[in-house]
Amino acid sequence: MAQFIENSSLEGWKVIGSGGCGQIYKARHRQWACDVAIKLLRHDDGTNEPLLREIKMMQEASSPHVIRVRGIFKGQPPNSGWATQLGVVMELMERGSLASLQEALDGPPPWPLVFRLAHQVALGINFLHSLTSPILHLDLKPQNVLLDDSLNAKLTDFGLSQISYSVSQVSQKDDKDGGGTVNYMPPEVFGLTYKPKRASDIYSYGILLWSIVTGKQPYGNKNADLVMLRIPEGDRPLLDDIKGHALGLTELTRLMQRCWDNEPERRPQALECTTETEQLYKKHKDAIFDAVHEVQKKLDQKAKEKVMTEQVQRDQIAEASVEEIEKSLSVVKLSTEPPKSEPDTLRVDQDGEKGLRLCLMKYSCELTVDTNTVNRELKLSDNRKKPGVRNRVKGNAEISSCILPQNKPTFPKYVY
Repeated sequence: MAQFIENSSLEGWKVIGSGGCGQIYKARHRQWACDVAIKLLRHDDGTNEPLLREIKMMQEASSPHVIRVRGIFKGQPPNSGWATQLGVVMELMERGSLASLQEALDGPPPWPLVFRLAHQVALGINFLHSLTSPILHLDLKPQNVLLDDSLNAKLTDFGLSQISYSVSQVSQKDDKDGGGTVNYMPPEVFGLTYKPKRASDIYSYGILLWSIVTGKQPYGNKNADLVMLRIPEGDRPLLDDIKGHALGLTELTRLMQRCWDNEPERRPQALECTTETEQLYKKHKDAIFDAVHEVQKKLDQKAKEKVMTEQVQRDQIAEASVEEIEKSLSVVKLSTEPPKSEPDTLRVDQDGEKGLRLCLMKYSCELTVDTNTVNRELKLSDNRKKPGVRNRVKGNAEISSCILPQNKPTFPKYVY
């Protein structure tokens, strides 16, 4: 009988990402006194035994280069209504994924880190393939290579991909557009008689090596349908995109090409990839500390800049004056028709704008601002929080009426 981690053990839920299998949250485990990551997989419909067995097998797998699965979540996440959902509870990787690293650096990391990442990913694949009951990853891509605070790589989503298509509610569009999965698929996947093998992961590893070395996504923004047609024809990412010179780069490129061979039988095994990348990494191991420190500084600086930008945006919003709010309200045309129900209709009296301001003083006024756009939204309501009418003011947009409940006079309250 599986032991579940339930809602009562978790607090402070926060969305940190999403993947092909489901939404990913960060939460605090009360008893463990640490943060964990929860990846939601599916609703609990009573037919989950294959999924639970798979997660249990993942939980028992232990390697420094695969993500540690700490349990199975069963409960109602935030904003999920009453539906019970299942998920995987994993260790939280503070530095995100290889994909987020590539985005932050806008290119590849320093060469010592490139070779270490190549080796650590190979170690993770070899571990999964060497288990008594081998696990095929089947979804290797930068989003599924997570990084700890020292930028060590760990594979995630292993074991889930081969069951996600049958037990998760994932559409074909999600498969194509969710993080570029199609771009890492081997040519045999697109055949009618495809059966997953270890060689499928090796092909994806070859494409992943190219992405690690270049800092780019394979095939750029090419249409997924076109990519699916061209991969079986032998199209691969451009080797010309590999820039720079480094000791062992020629050998790594040669391994890359062997991994993405069209014929599965000609691809190297995971153990061979591991031993070759180990030798290449040794050439750069003495410089790894400085390389990691360099990247950490860049990431920390990016994080500070993001916080500062968000603070400036909040400050700008907070400086919005009453005059600006009144100016926005001045374009609102209010109904002059008598009300047909209990609430009074707010309308401009003979004193024009001044009268409107006085009338508004009877109500509390909340201003919510979408920081990602220039749109501002006004909501007028009484101070007992009765439902009011919410109207959007955008440019010279015209609103036909604004009906508010009567209430005792109160000063406007602005909430940003």
